[in-house]
Amino acid sequence: MHYGTLSLPARLFLLAWSLDRKRFTGGPDLHLAVRAGALAELAQRGLLHERERGGAVVPVAGSRTGDAVLDGLLDLIERSRPRKLRGWITHRSRDTLTAVRDELAAHGYLRTERRRVLGLFPVRHWEPERTGYAETLHAETLAVLRGPRPVAEVGQGEAALVVCAAAGKVRPAVTGKDRRRYKDRLEELTDRSGGASPELRSTMRDLRKALASAVAAAETARSSDGAGGDGGGGGDGGG
Repeated sequence: MHYGTLSLPARLFLLAWSLDRKRFTGGPDLHLAVRAGALAELAQRGLLHERERGGAVVPVAGSRTGDAVLDGLLDLIERSRPRKLRGWITHRSRDTLTAVRDELAAHGYLRTERRRVLGLFPVRHWEPERTGYAETLHAETLAVLRGPRPVAEVGQGEAALVVCAAAGKVRPAVTGKDRRRYKDRLEELTDRSGGASPELRSTMRDLRKALASAVAAAETARSSDGAGGDGGGGGDGGG
């Protein structure tokens, strides 16, 4: 798995690496963004569609990509009851996060160390094997989001990466200030992620809305429970 061929969910995971704090942060809903990235890539490959009636997600039966994470999600969708995009963003989404992390580790992009919190509780600490990959991804993501590169020259995968990072609030890659300042460009990037297909553009718009809704619901639930923090599924002991 060469760096240039990393899947969309894998790139979203690496975007959660904080260049300043030297650890994975990404926000507490990284698993939702990573799952949305997997759904986006499957849709862009033509392997996932929304039904016109009801909006349930329909996979292309028997199709596979050769990527263990994407194929695992296809298999899950095939053998589960029908769900809309929002349902597939949340249903067992941490499974996809764990699968992405394990795949990156297996291919030499991540390394893990076992540590003890307070000298007692064992946790695993993950970090990139080569931080240059994360640094490059951060720079490329911000360049796509902020311009001045015309949206028409942005690739569909690049556009989807930025859209999922923004809607999923993957910190520190895309800040709240960025989301507000480049709101119009994010709309353009959402359409760009669908290419020339009206059906795919509609799916990508729905996916962005579904991800934003899932994150908002998770934030509300944490607020009600009095839980906070920026845990991030990729952090110490997370996922």
